[in-house]
Amino acid sequence: MSDILTIAAPDLLQHRVEWLDNLARERRLSANTLEAYERDTRQFLSFLTGHLGGPPRVTDIHTLRPADLRAFLAARRREGSGARSLGRHLAGLRSFLHYLERQGLVNAAAAGAVRAPRQPKSLPKPLSDRQALAVVGQDAQLQEEPWIAARDAAVLTLLYGCGLRISEALALTSRDLEAGTSSLRVTGKGGKVRIVPLLPVVVEAVAAYRKLCPYTPSPDQPLFRGARGGPLQPAIIQRGMQKLRGALGLPDTATPHALRHSFATHLLAGGGDLRTIQELLGHASLSTTQVYTGVDTLRLLEVYDRAHPRA
Repeated sequence: MSDILTIAAPDLLQHRVEWLDNLARERRLSANTLEAYERDTRQFLSFLTGHLGGPPRVTDIHTLRPADLRAFLAARRREGSGARSLGRHLAGLRSFLHYLERQGLVNAAAAGAVRAPRQPKSLPKPLSDRQALAVVGQDAQLQEEPWIAARDAAVLTLLYGCGLRISEALALTSRDLEAGTSSLRVTGKGGKVRIVPLLPVVVEAVAAYRKLCPYTPSPDQPLFRGARGGPLQPAIIQRGMQKLRGALGLPDTATPHALRHSFATHLLAGGGDLRTIQELLGHASLSTTQVYTGVDTLRLLEVYDRAHPRA
């Protein structure tokens, strides 16, 4: 972690390193969350250096007031952080302060007294059935190399056909997708493992890629490879999707992650129940999955407005 760039007393820096290590080993937080918490606490300690007039120590954290935390959030807002980022800043600081409290070093009451900013309500923006099917087709891929077109189609088909995150799809190994496999064992955020059925169309797309791919990764290596044989990076798929948006006339919201939203929304529209969709997506909380009921309701209202004679 970037402690060299962090302005704080050695005792506080050491406890921060131990906290981050605890989050990684015992809490098993995702790499992205760890990176965000590291950055948020680094920014907070740097803020406190100016706010307190010197590098903060553990004793300074013990005497923090709610006003100090609000001052930090206000400073981040002035620098352009939105409500979601401010909420994450506060979540990271609360985690750090509660860790110090469990060690008997501070009182974390100040963090609990600060209310998180109200989060804007936003709904996922899925593609329509027709748009999703067009995107995942191998013929639609704008790649000159046939094997690369088949690769991109296979990855996008996994996102739409299995509801995977792009990081989950690109982490799949040859062993995960070996011939005869009818389901996937996916490790998602926080190390949460789920089982996802493999549709025949997904199996066919992956088989087409494997047949054309000039590289043969070992069973434990990522199956999807870049043009030079290294592991495929998410940015490559994201750029390919950007080109597809232009070619197919899709909105800017048509991203690789939108295919995961489409998976959930189309399942719900077809009669799938929320609990099953929650398991397939790997959501820890049903409330996270319930956002798709709002998407489906909006679609029903749009159909009603267009078609009902009294609308």
